Amino acid sequence: MAQPIPLTLPPRDPQHELSVRLETVPTRHADAILAAYEVLQLMHDEGLLELMRGTLGGGDAVVRQAVAVASDAATIRATRNALLLLKTLGEIELKENGNAAKPPGLFKLLRRSFNSDFRRGLAACTDLVETFGRNLADKVESKDRGNAN
Repeated sequence: MAQPIPLTLPPRDPQHELSVRLETVPTRHADAILAAYEVLQLMHDEGLLELMRGTLGGGDAVVRQAVAVASDAATIRATRNALLLLKTLGEIELKENGNAAKPPGLFKLLRRSFNSDFRRGLAACTDLVETFGRNLADKVESKDRGNAN
């Protein structure tokens, strides 16, 4: 009858394996290590490491604040408007004649102005510009009031 071959493995020392790998790393990856040190130093100089440490330390509070901002009615409306705008822009078909797009003539533009879809889009654009101007004026007035005091 066959006898099993005894197998005795030496105990594995993960600490020794890591130290051997660390001894060879600097020579093989010296440029990458120096670049990483430079990036780390720049992050420290600019205060990004402090910011990251504070964010990680106050993670629960940061998440609560982000949720509060994201669940605000104005944020939800802005997100919906942005998605609607992206969807609308994605549905625009560019019409080309041959290789180069030919600009429409004056009469073609005039004919388009009688189209209800065109007028609806034009009204939406003018409403957007009007709202932007109103908010811009409010910001300038509040800034002027702040400087007067």
